Amino acid sequence: MSTQTSTRLSGLAQFDRTTSIWGPITLGLGFLISLGAALFAAFGTGLGITGGELWTAVGLVVATFGVIAVIEPISYYPVLGRSAMYQAFMIGNIANKLLPSALVAQADLDEKPGTRRAELIAGAAIIGAAFIHIVTLVILVGVLGTWLVGVLPPGLVAVARLYILPAVFGAVTVQAVVTMKNMRITIVAAVVAALITYVLIPLVPALSFYGTLLAVAATIILAWFARSRAADGRPSAAASSVGH
Repeated sequence: MSTQTSTRLSGLAQFDRTTSIWGPITLGLGFLISLGAALFAAFGTGLGITGGELWTAVGLVVATFGVIAVIEPISYYPVLGRSAMYQAFMIGNIANKLLPSALVAQADLDEKPGTRRAELIAGAAIIGAAFIHIVTLVILVGVLGTWLVGVLPPGLVAVARLYILPAVFGAVTVQAVVTMKNMRITIVAAVVAALITYVLIPLVPALSFYGTLLAVAATIILAWFARSRAADGRPSAAASSVGH
């Protein structure tokens, strides 16, 4: 192994060690600050919220979003990698901002998700996306937001609220399909999602909260069996990207 390769691997090891230490620390601090602010708003501002009401609200949130808290890390990790995952969950807006940014950057640099180089590309893309988001937030929301909403017709605002979210997620889906360039897996995911949404859930409404989890799990399992066996004997892409 060359000296240059050894130095690179040593640098990656140091990067992983630093990430494994500061990633949980920064996420933990962010959690404590957010939780402290919420508890102060609930009990320190005279709103009269009781402990029972708080735990009821917590139970409703867990029942509604608990599944998402499980499937999001599983779904995002293959694209982002460990270090970019810490960044993404600290910043937020992963599905509609950070994940598309990482996919676009990886595609432009011709790197498939799942390699070490793709992980570093995703981290850099997330930094750029967060910077642009802060700048536009300050200008378009902090400075011009009130004025802009005031001059727009109410009907236009109502239509925008109705269609913006589906448009964003539709664009993210198309970007993911184009970037991954795997028609077989795309067809499997589309068929599974359609069957669960239009067949399984109408037949068993109690599964509506678990639709996303079922779709992700079924897609992973079926995609494994439907994958192309031609690539199984090839060298790992992760190993080949180390020398980039």
